[in-house]
Amino acid sequence: MTGVTWTIQPEPIDSPDAVATVRAYIGEIAGRYYGRPATEQEIDAALAEEPDDELVPPKGAFLLARARADGAVAGCIAVLMVTGTTAEIRRVWVAPHARKGGLGGLLIRTAECAALDMGATSVRLDTRRDLVEAKRLYARHGYEEIAPFNDSPYADHWFGKPLRPLLAPLQERRPVR
Repeated sequence: MTGVTWTIQPEPIDSPDAVATVRAYIGEIAGRYYGRPATEQEIDAALAEEPDDELVPPKGAFLLARARADGAVAGCIAVLMVTGTTAEIRRVWVAPHARKGGLGGLLIRTAECAALDMGATSVRLDTRRDLVEAKRLYARHGYEEIAPFNDSPYADHWFGKPLRPLLAPLQERRPVR
């Protein structure tokens, strides 16, 4: 979607829009995993297996992307501090109608900024081998494969990246004589 302006903002994980978006995300990735549409019961089971209860400030955030023009939800991403200096990115999803326009990269950069604001100096994430688009997205944004950090049956690749503030502090400017 070219020409669309996005807003990406924190959303309570239990809001109706957040719940609907996470269910759409799980429905899609579970459907790809099963090779068929996921049932409501399978989506419920996935949510019970990996709940989002921790995605609340100050250690977590759930972010929704919306089209600025009409407020329609177009994607999501979550950040969770897992140690004092390491954040984990989860629930990265762009709705099918919003793909191929750069929203995935914008979600990643926004999540990295949120992680920095929470005190993270590095970020990590995992993905499955069949989610090739995700692997490409992460590589484009500087993520490198790292050693496994969990034993999730749905993780085949683990990525990490050091975080650096995007803007250096402004130095006081003095006139040159």
